[in-house]
Parts: sequence; C-alpha cells; structure tokens
Amino acid sequence: MIDLYTWPTPNGHKIQIMLEETGLPYRVHAVDIGAGDQFKPEFLAISPNNKIPAMVDSEGPGGKPLALAESGAMLFYLASKTGKFLPRDLGERWAVMQWVMFQMGHIGPMLGQAHHFLVYAPEKIPYAIERYSKEANRLYGVLERRLAESKFVACAEHTIADMSIFPWLRSYKNQGVDLDEYPNVKRWFEAIDARPAVQRALAVLAERRRAGPRTPQEMEVLFGKKQYEKR
Repeated sequence: MIDLYTWPTPNGHKIQIMLEETGLPYRVHAVDIGAGDQFKPEFLAISPNNKIPAMVDSEGPGGKPLALAESGAMLFYLASKTGKFLPRDLGERWAVMQWVMFQMGHIGPMLGQAHHFLVYAPEKIPYAIERYSKEANRLYGVLERRLAESKFVACAEHTIADMSIFPWLRSYKNQGVDLDEYPNVKRWFEAIDARPAVQRALAVLAERRRAGPRTPQEMEVLFGKKQYEKR
C-alpha cells in the first residue's frame, strides 16, 4: 500500500496520475500547505524539504517500507516498481529521463514563477511579469516543436514524462500563455486531459482546492517568513 501525502497542486497531481494509471492501491493524506501542515515534524520526517508530495511504500525494496519525497524521483520509483510508463528501450528510456528533467528544471520552476508574479505577488512588478511570462511562452514553444514530431513528449507512447509536464500546463492562463498559439501542445494536452485515470487523479482532494484569493495567513505561510524559519 502506498501512503501518499499530497495537496491539489501540479506536483501532487503528477503522482496521483501515476498511481491511478498504474492501478496501485494508495491512501491519501491531505497536507494543507496553506495551513502549514508541511512544517509539521511528522511530515518533515518523510519530506526533509517540506514540499509535497511525499509517500511511504509499505512494500518497498526487499519488502521493507520506503519513504520517498521529490516528485520526479517518485515517478521513476513507481515506474520501476510496476514496469509501466518507462520504456525498456534504452534510447527511449533516456529520452523519458531527459523530458522529466526538463520539467523538474524548467517547466515547474519557471511556470511557477510566472504564476506567482502574475497572480500572487502583492506588488505587480512589470519586470518580473514580463520576464517569467516570456520564459513561460518560450518553454511552451519548446514543447510545441517537440510535439510537432511526436505523439507524446518523450516517445511514441504515454510515459511519466507526459504525467510530469501535463499538470503544470493546466494553469496556462495564469502563466501569461494563450494555448491556441501552440496547436500541437493543445492537441496533446486535450488528449492527456481526457484520459479516465487523469480525471480520477485530478478529482483527488479537488474539494480542498481554494477558489479565489488566498487569505493573508495563507500568503504568510506560503510565501512569507514561515518558509525561512530554522527547523
């Protein structure tokens, strides 16, 4: 059994999608990042960087429990555990690795910054908004060129690379992006979004997702000094 500690964010959705696609049994434990649950000692014991998602596999390597954080590592672990969504062909396998790293190093951080400065920043800083919205569009352009030559991101089949990238593109409007300008990305996005396992995964904790602006207390927890306290 997988115990998944998560919240309805792009990184959380990645692992929920993988678990639904593989059919592995899992239990969800909500980590309310707006309330500061990520700083509780019991969560830090699993995720030292106080970030969701994290998990504990009660049947890890050698039949022993395994605690794991960092969503990219979790995707590779679950793919290795199940033998699914990570091709056996070495060329394709390394292509998957490349595109997951692209998400971890570029898509996630840069689209997250675009979203932050366009939506959450208390002060609208034109330089930051322009910088990150331009970078967001540049990254969509990278995907557009890739998806012009491939049905899926890494190779001809659906893999953890697609699962890694897809959730980050769901908020394209808040990243300063018009998806209609990227027809190949749009075609791929709509195909992934229509998968039954993806829809089931996106429904997990969906009722806990806040609609509208965050409270001052949540802003302090997420972006204020709370993040930088010594622990």
